[in-house]
Amino acid sequence: MRKRILIADDTTFMREMLKSALDKEKYEIVGEATTGQQAIDMYKEKKPDLLILDINMPVMNGIDALTHVMELDPKAKVIMCSDQKQEPMIVLALKKGAKDFVIKPFLSSDVMRALNKVFKE
Repeated sequence: MRKRILIADDTTFMREMLKSALDKEKYEIVGEATTGQQAIDMYKEKKPDLLILDINMPVMNGIDALTHVMELDPKAKVIMCSDQKQEPMIVLALKKGAKDFVIKPFLSSDVMRALNKVFKE
């Protein structure tokens, strides 16, 4: 059975890059959110196996969305996305329950490494 993944990023380009990488590896994309609040709402509705969550998003940032998702589902598998300048936020996300992270701009291999790590846990 294919793993179901929810993507949350406010930039279309990044969502398309992630979808392309994941599709090649036969993952099922169950939804795309453009805000932290949408990510929470879609997580509740879709119940994905994994959430890929950007740190910088409108309405609600990824750290706050992560906090809500972890309250809903303490076993949630979340990979954070951010640029190098957000290192303190990545550390905070890991403390709040994120399983791994990828730094933008990323290669498909970076995403696959993170997914493989998370799904092996």
